[in-house]
Amino acid sequence: MLKKNVILISLVLLILSIGYSQKQRARDIGIPFFGKPGKLNAITDVKGVEVGHSTIISGKGKNIVGKGPVRTGVTAIFPRGKKFNPVYANWYSLNGNGEMTGTTWVTESGFLETPIMITNTNSVGVVRDAVLKWYVDHNWYGNEEWWYTYPVVGETYDGFLNDIYGFHVKEEHVLEAIKDAKSGPVKEGNIGGGTGMLTLGFKGGIGSSSRVVKINDKRYVVGVLVQSNFGSRKNLTISGVPVGIELADTLNLIYNAPPSNRRKEGDGSIIVIVATDAPLLPHQLKRIVHRVPIGIGNVGGRGSNGSGDIFLAFSTANKNAFNRKKTTGVRTLSNDLITPLFEATAQAVEESIVNAMIAAETMDGIHGNTAYAIPQDRLISILKKYNRID
Repeated sequence: MLKKNVILISLVLLILSIGYSQKQRARDIGIPFFGKPGKLNAITDVKGVEVGHSTIISGKGKNIVGKGPVRTGVTAIFPRGKKFNPVYANWYSLNGNGEMTGTTWVTESGFLETPIMITNTNSVGVVRDAVLKWYVDHNWYGNEEWWYTYPVVGETYDGFLNDIYGFHVKEEHVLEAIKDAKSGPVKEGNIGGGTGMLTLGFKGGIGSSSRVVKINDKRYVVGVLVQSNFGSRKNLTISGVPVGIELADTLNLIYNAPPSNRRKEGDGSIIVIVATDAPLLPHQLKRIVHRVPIGIGNVGGRGSNGSGDIFLAFSTANKNAFNRKKTTGVRTLSNDLITPLFEATAQAVEESIVNAMIAAETMDGIHGNTAYAIPQDRLISILKKYNRID
C-alpha cells in the first residue's frame, strides 16, 4: 500500500511539473511574432544550455523586515552544462542603474568562465559567494590547485512585492537553482529570480524565446532569456499595438507602502541573456548585445534613468577555444553574414518579454501591494480591434 501511495504521489508531482513547464505562452493565445522559433522556443534550443530556478514565496500582509512577505528567488544559466568549458562572450549596458558582476573580466578576456546567475538587487553578494563555494565543492576547475574567477550575477529590484531588505536568498537557494538547471522547456513567469518582478505596469518575471536562421545553408539558433522588470504601462506595445494605452485604467498596480518613495513610473530593470551556436568572436557578440534594446523598445522599454538594462551574449561554438597553454584555432562567421543573427536577437528578446508577461500570474506581496497579470481576454480583444489577429 505504501509503495502504491509513493508511486501515486510521484505521478501527481510529475503531472504538476509538466503542467507548469507547459504554462500558456504568447503564441498559444494567438499573438503573432516575426521569425521562426526553435522546437522549444526557448534559450535551451541552443544545445548545451541549461536553466534552473529556486523560488521563495512565503507570508502575506504587512511587511516585517526579515520575516516577509517574501517574493523572490534565483535563476541559473549554464552555457555548456555543469562543467568548466568557457565560451566566447561579451556584454553591454543600455542604462547602468543596476549590476552584473564579473563582466569586467568577460570584456577583458573575451570568455565567460562561469554560469550566469540572476536574482534580486540585494542578493547579488550571497549568490556570488555561494557559486564560488559550489566551485570548490564540485572541483569546477579540475586539477588546477590555484585558480581565481569572477562569477557573473545579474539583478533586478523586486522590492515592490518582496521584503528585499530581509535578505531571504541564502546559499541553499543558489544551490537549488544550480541543481535544478537542465535542458528542455524553460519555466516562465513568477519563477526563480523573476518571482517578484513587474513589467510595463503588469506582473512580469522570467521569459524565454528562440529563433532559427539559415546562413549559407547552415542552420544557427539564437536563444534568449530575460528577467523582465521594467517600463511604464503607457508605453506597452504588443505586435505593434498600443496595448498600454488601451489598458490605461485596467488592473493598475496597488501600492500600499509609505508614500515617500523615489521610484518613478518606468523605473525598473531588465537582464537579458543571449545564447547562440553560431561561431562568433567576442567583438561580434558585442554587436549582438547591441541589438537587444531593439527588442526591448518594440515592447515599450525606454531605458529610463532608474533602470538597470544589462545584457550578455555568448556563443557555444568553438568548444576548444579556451586553452591556457596552447595556441588554438577557431571558426567565425564573416561580419557580412551576421545580420540575420541581429534580427533574430531583436525578435527573440521581444517575444521573451511578452512570454514573461503572459506566463506571470497576479501576485500580492508586502503591505498587500499587488501586481496584476495582464488580462489575456482584453489583450486578445485589443489585438483583434487592430486587426493583428483574426
